[in-house]
Amino acid sequence: MKIVVLDAKTLGDVDLSALGRFGELKIYETTAANDRFERIKDANIIITNKVIIDKDAIDAAPNLKLICVAATGINNIDIDYATKKGIAVKNVAGYSTESVVQHTFAMAFYLIEQLRYYDEYVKSGKWSKSGLFTCIDRPFFEIKDKRWGIIGLGTIGRRVAEVATSFGAEAVYYSTSGRNLHAPYPHLSLEELVRTSQIISIHAPLNAKTKNLIGEYELDLLQENAVLLNLGRGGIIDENALAYAIDSKNIYAGLDVTATEPIPQDSPLLQVKNKERLLITPHIAWTSIEARKKLIEGIIKNIEEFLAK
Repeated sequence: MKIVVLDAKTLGDVDLSALGRFGELKIYETTAANDRFERIKDANIIITNKVIIDKDAIDAAPNLKLICVAATGINNIDIDYATKKGIAVKNVAGYSTESVVQHTFAMAFYLIEQLRYYDEYVKSGKWSKSGLFTCIDRPFFEIKDKRWGIIGLGTIGRRVAEVATSFGAEAVYYSTSGRNLHAPYPHLSLEELVRTSQIISIHAPLNAKTKNLIGEYELDLLQENAVLLNLGRGGIIDENALAYAIDSKNIYAGLDVTATEPIPQDSPLLQVKNKERLLITPHIAWTSIEARKKLIEGIIKNIEEFLAK
């Protein structure tokens, strides 16, 4: 059995040696598109995080039996063609829930409590020179009794709702599929959720229904001092419209995902004037130490179950 890991660098410093018990293991830190074919030509099992395994890649690997996706999303795999060729595709679900939820609240608190401003206020020496024991230049609000709107109430969205309510917030949601309408939280139209929520977090997949779901119209509906967070997929928020909104009205945004990753140097998001109103992290919400350990354990379990058939 030949196992090939195509983009180990995206998994960080996790131990992949346990995969070696299934056979001959080859690990590549990264794999460019034009290197895929040579690297997988003899593989029986491919492990990929973001490297695209399309029809051409599948045809280049005649011995391929199993594709393991080191993630929950499998949009980088040609599922239909793999199925047609009798190749199993397995992802790992649920491994990053707590990590993403924690990062959601980290981003929310960073923006709500103006932590960038106050950190710089102290480190610049301004506090030392102020003569006051405190500084209230940038008032912040409590999330207790505020409305937290959740777009996409899947496993992560439900956990965010649980944590938000534990802080005393009112959790409401919008189902992007239109099918999840029986959750123990009020379901609102997208317009009402955006218009009435002080905090909004997105935990939805990118598809035809969610592409540019939050555009100029929705951003115009946001309340003064509203906080908008995207921990779903880039492309759900129109980035041009968001960049304009951040500089034209009093709102805050936190993004862990962007439409193109890594973010292009000419992205309008990197040109905003009100930089303190925008927090961008490089798609790290899923990457806690514990989550990545669970991910590898999930991949190993998937291989074990496949080989046991």
